[in-house]
Amino acid sequence: LQKQRSLMEKVVFLLTLLACGSGEQDLSGKILVFPEESKANYVKLVPKKEAPLRALTACFHYASDIQRGYCLFSLATEEQDNAFLIFKNKLGEYEVITNSKSIFFYGVPEQNDLQRWTHLCVTWESDSGLVQLWVNGKESIKKGGSRSIPISGKPFIVLGQEQDSYGGSFDKSQCLVGQMSNVHMWDRVLSPCEIQDVHLGTGFDPGNILSWKSMSFEITGYVILNGMTDKNKCHTSSLDPTKV
Repeated sequence: LQKQRSLMEKVVFLLTLLACGSGEQDLSGKILVFPEESKANYVKLVPKKEAPLRALTACFHYASDIQRGYCLFSLATEEQDNAFLIFKNKLGEYEVITNSKSIFFYGVPEQNDLQRWTHLCVTWESDSGLVQLWVNGKESIKKGGSRSIPISGKPFIVLGQEQDSYGGSFDKSQCLVGQMSNVHMWDRVLSPCEIQDVHLGTGFDPGNILSWKSMSFEITGYVILNGMTDKNKCHTSSLDPTKV
C-alpha cells in the first residue's frame, strides 16, 4: 500500500508538471478585462529575459472610457519603482517615464469612441535617451528621456495598476478600467516599418521580452481573460485586436 501511494504521488507530480509546462499561454484572440475601479486588480507579466535593458519597444491595444488619468504599463525594479511607465493623463496626453524621468506628449490625435481600440507603441534607447510614441500607427516627435542608464535589476511588470513600490503600493485612482490585448515588448527599438507591421498585424516577430503569443502571467483580483467576438459573425473595426 505504501509503494502504491508513493507511485501514485509520483504520477500526480509528473502530470502536474506536464499540465503546467513553462507556464506560457498563447493569448491570440484574447483580451484582459479590468471591469471595475480597485487597487486590488492587476496582471503581472513574467518577462522572458531579465538582462539589463539598454533599449526597448512596448506595444499593445487598449480600450477605456474613463475620463481621469490611468496607468497602462508599469515596469518596476527594486531600485526604480518607475523604471518604465506609460500613463495616460487625459485624451490626447500621455506620460512616459524612463528611470524615473518623465516625458509628456501633448496633442496626440486619437478618438474617444465607446469601446474604440487604440494601438500604442513606445520606444526608448539609453544611448541617446530618445523616446517616441506611436498611436494607431502615427508617430510623435522624439523627446529626451533617461540617458546612458540601462534599466537593470529584476523587473516586476504590471498591467492595470501603477507601482509606487516594487510590486505594490497601488492607488485605485490611477488604475485602468477597460481592456487590454496584444502586449509585446522587445529589447530594441523597432524600425518604423516594423511598428507599422505590428500595428497592422502583418508578419512581425513577437516580442522577445513579452509576447502575447507565448505569455507567462498571473492574474490577481477581479480581472477576466476573455475571448473576442467571432469575426465571422460580426462586423469589426480596423482596430480589432484579434487582427494582430
